[in-house]
Amino acid sequence: MILAAVLLAILAVLLAWPVPLALARSSWPDRAPGTALLLWQAIALAGVLSLIGSLLVAGLAPYGAHPVAAIRVLTGDALRGAVPQGTTTGSALALAAAILLGAHLVLNLVATVVRTERQRARHRSLVLLLSAPMPETPRTRVLDATAPIAYCLPGTARSLTVLSAGLLALLSEQEVQGVVEHERAHLRQHHALVLVAFRAWRIALPWFPVASRAQDAVGLLTEMLADDQARRTVPDPVLARAIAIVASGGGAPGVPLEDAAAADPVSVGRRVRRLVSPASAPRAVRAVVPIAAVALVVVPPVLLAMPSFTG
Repeated sequence: MILAAVLLAILAVLLAWPVPLALARSSWPDRAPGTALLLWQAIALAGVLSLIGSLLVAGLAPYGAHPVAAIRVLTGDALRGAVPQGTTTGSALALAAAILLGAHLVLNLVATVVRTERQRARHRSLVLLLSAPMPETPRTRVLDATAPIAYCLPGTARSLTVLSAGLLALLSEQEVQGVVEHERAHLRQHHALVLVAFRAWRIALPWFPVASRAQDAVGLLTEMLADDQARRTVPDPVLARAIAIVASGGGAPGVPLEDAAAADPVSVGRRVRRLVSPASAPRAVRAVVPIAAVALVVVPPVLLAMPSFTG
């Protein structure tokens, strides 16, 4: 199983730095945000699977030629209270690291989801208390604030779109329509689920620079996907002006953290440019990248399962 451990470790290293760095520096994601978002998710998932898999295989190597057989030997000896034959300090450390890292990531994801849901529930209660319904616009609330504010609050049955009176005073009717459609696109496409997963990854691995880079990139891509939905209802120049006005609020206090990309000047500039000068991604990118994303997720389990790599 050593060969599988080595190959998984190499893949983990590639997905931890050079591949995400190259993707973050590419220009095509602005023209195909959905494809880029798929690739970022594949990189994150395959990177975690490769890292944990390499440690797990290295830790199980002394107990058998295949992970399943090795686990049976290990658990059988452990249940009898005996130290498995062939155990070394290195294999024990690798196995412990795999178990602890996997548990850390899972528990941190659960904690982040619970914490986020509690924060949203408190935020929703405050919004309902301090705002008024927007006429003829279901599930939309208007805050009595002068700063231009627009964001959404996801929920299983009580999703809300929140606008400020100051923003409505600055926008035309068509621009308001574009902003509302943008926020509703976030809700329909469940962007909050993707964002909370990448936030949990960054919190779990704060020393891992790619985790922060990935969260920023994914946040921007979800904004672009919502823009693409909104541009189906309003002209691109109208939406671009609305985006600039919303961003002029600079991220008002109380706006959820997941909406940070909507106010970041660099991100706003990229979003506006793609609307002012629209361009489609090369066909090769749209064809090859999804295949590559699926391959990235499939490779780690294949390396673990194939006897030629684990024997």
